[in-house]
Amino acid sequence: MFHIVNRKEWKREAYFNHFSQLRCTFSMTANINITELLKQTRERKMKLYPALVYMGSKVVNQHSEFRMSYNDKGELGYWEVLHPSYSIFHKEEELFSNVWTNFSNIFVEFYNRFMQDSVDYGDHLTLQAKGNPPTNIHPISIIPWTSFTGFNLNINNEGEFLLPIITWGKYFKEAESVFIPLSVQVHHAVCDGYHASLLLNEIQALADRCMDWLDKE
Repeated sequence: MFHIVNRKEWKREAYFNHFSQLRCTFSMTANINITELLKQTRERKMKLYPALVYMGSKVVNQHSEFRMSYNDKGELGYWEVLHPSYSIFHKEEELFSNVWTNFSNIFVEFYNRFMQDSVDYGDHLTLQAKGNPPTNIHPISIIPWTSFTGFNLNINNEGEFLLPIITWGKYFKEAESVFIPLSVQVHHAVCDGYHASLLLNEIQALADRCMDWLDKE
């Protein structure tokens, strides 16, 4: 479901117009502590990547600012729910494919869907491995070969791509803790530094409280 924004009563209208004209996007990068998350997924013999995708998508779906978009009529609004579209790397070809999975707030349910999609489409060497994706998806990817301190992805579409772009990096150990870089890129028309910080901080909180949701059914 797509909810159209009443632009006449929208508190952000002036900000939206200003930053839309500037076509202004920005990115923020932070190191997320995944010490406990990595430990718990390993103990359960679970893959880490689905958990990272889940955390990003869960926070995106908790705030309408991260679900802002245009519909096919060019009307501004926000999606009721967004599903993650993530990349799967093909080592031999050195290419990747995009796969999307229906989001669920229940991690075990999402994890099973993710793993099934990986089996069904993971070896399809094409850009959109699962076929034509739905309109209500948001991008999440990982660059597991390097621990970056900043990441920026430029999209030349007249500044109309409003969804956040979430990119994970290679995790690393520092003292007794494990961290992973996380970059989020947003459009300033719909998100400010406050919202980008909210996304990063809430993902960190999910990683800290992973025991609350890893086994919840």
